[in-house]
Amino acid sequence: MALIVKKSQLPNAGKGLYTDRPIAKGEKIIEYKGEIIDWKEYEKRVAEDRDGYLFFINKKRCIDAYSTPRYKARYANDAAGLSRVKGLKNNACYEIFGDQCFIVSTRAIEAGEEIFVSYSKDYWDCIRYNIKNNLYKNKLKGRD
Repeated sequence: MALIVKKSQLPNAGKGLYTDRPIAKGEKIIEYKGEIIDWKEYEKRVAEDRDGYLFFINKKRCIDAYSTPRYKARYANDAAGLSRVKGLKNNACYEIFGDQCFIVSTRAIEAGEEIFVSYSKDYWDCIRYNIKNNLYKNKLKGRD
């Protein structure tokens, strides 16, 4: 399977991740890869506003794809995020297998479709809180 990175269908989302072939429900689409860090380093990067691509597995293992644009999983957007488009819904989820994270399809996905994965309600609640309280340092601007 080839996954393609190009402009997302979601306004202000930057780039998105697309498939060039059909994907069956329950299929592992791609592994979420990046630099492996611990929770202490995770918190440091959050404080430095470098947390746009962090994935928490456990306190000893977090994945940071911020400096690794070659790993395509980071380009999957959340259709239930801040900018929504009628008819677009998440079609995948993150699943942890041991110390790895994969994007896994939650329904059959057609060739040419954009991959949308839930970032979680907690994630968006935090983003909305930060925006409301002016704590959000233009994180949405310039995202890939």
